[in-house]
Amino acid sequence: MGFDQIAIALLGAAAAWLSQARSLSSRRWACVFGLMGQPFWFYTAWHTAQWGLVAVSLIYLVAWLRGLWLYWLTPHGEPQDSGLGTIQLTPGRGL
Repeated sequence: MGFDQIAIALLGAAAAWLSQARSLSSRRWACVFGLMGQPFWFYTAWHTAQWGLVAVSLIYLVAWLRGLWLYWLTPHGEPQDSGLGTIQLTPGRGL
């Protein structure tokens, strides 16, 4: 396993993990780790001539850049809350 594959695995897992965090301060780091992994994705895709992977990497790049824009570069700071709540089911309580 090469360094590029290790970087893809670690940075991708960190980005996915952080994107599911409960706190906004943790979630905002997901795009940073995702963007740090993109050069390794592009190198691997180019080196192996997997052009479909290049296309998918471009799509992910746009998605991570959107996170960078929303969480780090917008003049409003943190993204606005949509006002939607979550459903919580308490264990042991019947409907």
